[in-house]
Amino acid sequence: MARAVSPRRKLITTVAAWAVSLLIFFPVLWMILTSFKTEASAVASPPQLFTADWTLQNYSDVWARSDYPRFFWNSVVISVGSTLLGLAIAIPAAWSMAFVPGRKTKDLLMWMLSTKMMPGVAVLIPLYLLFQRTGLFDTKIGLVLALMLMNLPIIVWMLYTYFKEIPSEILEASRMDGASLWKEVVYVLTPMAIPGIASTLLLNVILAWNEAFWTITLTTTKAAPLSAFIASFSAPQGLFYAKLSAASTMAIAPILILGWFSQKQLVRGLTFGAVK
Repeated sequence: MARAVSPRRKLITTVAAWAVSLLIFFPVLWMILTSFKTEASAVASPPQLFTADWTLQNYSDVWARSDYPRFFWNSVVISVGSTLLGLAIAIPAAWSMAFVPGRKTKDLLMWMLSTKMMPGVAVLIPLYLLFQRTGLFDTKIGLVLALMLMNLPIIVWMLYTYFKEIPSEILEASRMDGASLWKEVVYVLTPMAIPGIASTLLLNVILAWNEAFWTITLTTTKAAPLSAFIASFSAPQGLFYAKLSAASTMAIAPILILGWFSQKQLVRGLTFGAVK
């Protein structure tokens, strides 16, 4: 029988959760507020959270100075494309590891995860040269492939965890009914793991959208996404914090809205199989 939580403990937990949430969100709030300030107010000392001279001029200047729709479209193609390509590769890989494991399956999973611990700068030069010589530099296809490979270990690990929660007897029953391997994966396994697949898709879209190191390094103008759009507002004359904040707000707004409307699906997928 579960023990009832006391009102005092519940209150403390709620206050602590709100405090941590506000602490995490504060830098984003500061950036959004700064985007509506003048440059003088943005660099005022001591810093001011609110100001009397609110303005939309920063957004107007950012929009007039750059081709925001092009950067936005590049981000959409790169983040969605790399995620869908990663899922197409990761679903069969996670299926085989979950339902047809070998002696070295766990070692393979750990090796895949260990690649995420390697700093990106360690492979910067060979990857840069490879992209230049193959004609993939500053192309959306090149960035799709690069980000897919960067996030593939996470996609495989997440899907493997979800697939392990599905009883293998269900798949065995489908085989007895004459289902081929393709039908087993597409019509039996995938529908049962939709919450996990959806959360994996959303999380990896967010990771690809927010990637800055590789998107700035492997592009110049043609395939540059919103991360490069933000970087373009740092000038040799210095940083214009109000305009930079406006550009950053325009870059993160789409993914913040996506996360807000899909938070229920994301949480459901991330907790898939957590309660037996």
